[in-house]
Amino acid sequence: MTGTTLSLARPARTKPMSIDRGDRAYTVVVAALLGGAVLAIIYPLYFIVIASFSEPDAVNNGRVWVLPEGFTLDGYRRLLADPRVWRGVVNSLTYTSLATALSVALILTAGYALSRKELPWRNAITALFLVTLFFDGGMIPRYLVVKELGMLNTVWAMILPNAVAVWNLLIARTYFTSAIPVEVREAAYLDGASELKFFLRIALPLAKPLIAVMVLIHLVWNWNAFFDALIFLTDESKFPLQLVLRNILVQSEVSASGNLSSDLSSYAEQQRLGELIKYGMIVVSTVPLLLLSPFAQRYLSRGGVEGALKG
Repeated sequence: MTGTTLSLARPARTKPMSIDRGDRAYTVVVAALLGGAVLAIIYPLYFIVIASFSEPDAVNNGRVWVLPEGFTLDGYRRLLADPRVWRGVVNSLTYTSLATALSVALILTAGYALSRKELPWRNAITALFLVTLFFDGGMIPRYLVVKELGMLNTVWAMILPNAVAVWNLLIARTYFTSAIPVEVREAAYLDGASELKFFLRIALPLAKPLIAVMVLIHLVWNWNAFFDALIFLTDESKFPLQLVLRNILVQSEVSASGNLSSDLSSYAEQQRLGELIKYGMIVVSTVPLLLLSPFAQRYLSRGGVEGALKG
C-alpha cells in the first residue's frame, strides 16, 4: 500500500458583497425623492400652524418660514370664545360617530352578502350599485328626495344620503370573497353554525383590517363634510364645525370690507383678525383627526397582522 498524501485545500475566502455604485445612486435618488415628497406634504401643514401664531404682517411679507414671528393667540381666542364653535364640535362629533357606525355596518353586511355565490340575483344587484358610480341625478333631485322624506333640517339629512359608499362596498365584497377560505365556511356549517353566527364570529374577526380601513375612511370623510349641511340644514344650532368655521370666516371678511368708511385702525384690526382666524380655523378643524391618527394607525397595523395570521 503506497502512502498517499492528502492535502486539504482551504476554501478560498470570499470577499464581502460590495454594493454596486448603481445601487448606491439608486438608493440616494429614491431617498431624496421620498424626502422631498414628505417635506412637500408636511411643510404646508407646519406653515399653517406657525402662521396661526404669527402676526399677519409678518406672514404676508414672507418673514415666517420656520418659526412664528410676533407670537399671538388672538385668532384662537376669538374662535374659542365663540359658542358656535363648541356647538359645532358637538354636532360634528354626533354626525361623524353616527354616520360612520351606520356606513361601516351597512358596508360590511352588504359586502358579505354580495360575496356569497348563493345569493339570488347577486350579479344583478352588484350591477345596480355600479350604475350609481357613473350616473347621478344631481343636486336638485337629491334635495327633493331629502325634502319629500321629511329629513330637511334634521340629523338624518347628514347621515342617510351618504350612508353607503359604493366603492367601499365593492372593496368589502372583494375582501370577503378572497380572504375567507371556503373550507372555513364549510367547517363552520358542519359544526352547526348559522349564517349569522358565521358572519359575527368568524367573518368579522377575519375582517379586522377591512374594518379598520373603513372606519378611518368614513371618519375623515364625515368629519370634513360640510356641503350637505350647507344644503339641508337651516338651523344654526345644528351646523357642524366645518360649516360654523366657514360662516365665521365669511362674516369676518364681510365685516372687514364693511369697515372701509370707518377709521383705518379699525379696518386694519379687522383684517388682522380675519387672517388669524383663517389659519386658526384650519388648525382647530384638523386637530381631532391628528390626535386620532396615531391610535387608529396602531389598531390598523394590529388588525392587519392578526388578519394575515388567521387567514
